[in-house]
Amino acid sequence: MRSVNLREAKANLSAIIDAAEHGESTMITKHGKPAAVIIPLDLALQLLDDKKPNFADFLMSMPADIEFERNPSISRDFEF
Repeated sequence: MRSVNLREAKANLSAIIDAAEHGESTMITKHGKPAAVIIPLDLALQLLDDKKPNFADFLMSMPADIEFERNPSISRDFEF
């Protein structure tokens, strides 16, 4: 992966985008520290699809020790 500083990225954004279209990722640094990465669109879409949330994962992520207060009022009549 190529690395460029922010100033260079601003000056050469078109070239960085062209590189991404051809499958090359570029890391952008700010003050010498990694700040962002420009990656090819197909790779980004693949990463997003892998992270697509589903309801089962949501339920499994809930803490097991949650307690809910039950409403003690009678909501409807019923017969035995």
